[in-house]
Amino acid sequence: MALYEHVFLARQDVTAQQVDAIVEQYKGVIEEHGGKVGRIENWGLKSLTYRIKKNRKAHYALMDIDAPAAAIHEMERQMRINEDILRYMTIKVEAHEEGPSAMMQKRDRDDRPRRDGGNRRPRN
Repeated sequence: MALYEHVFLARQDVTAQQVDAIVEQYKGVIEEHGGKVGRIENWGLKSLTYRIKKNRKAHYALMDIDAPAAAIHEMERQMRINEDILRYMTIKVEAHEEGPSAMMQKRDRDDRPRRDGGNRRPRN
């Protein structure tokens, strides 16, 4: 079986509980076809760069999947039909990452280097 990372965007109108239900629905589809779902991350409601089907925001979710290609095709077919799913993307990977994804890692904004090379100083 192959390893995949799958990200989908759900409409802003749905609640977080409904997003969890959508994840469980597609997890069931994968498991019916002999696959396994590993890490599941709900990235929450985020602003979109541009409108998609009149939505300015979307709920993002990530799933690490170990499944045959037929399971992925069936899941994507059902996502095309579901009106709550705005976009989805499945990528085949060599190995799943350990720990939280880049979206879940909290970063401190002050650790960035300055463009002019100087130190940060308070404004007067």
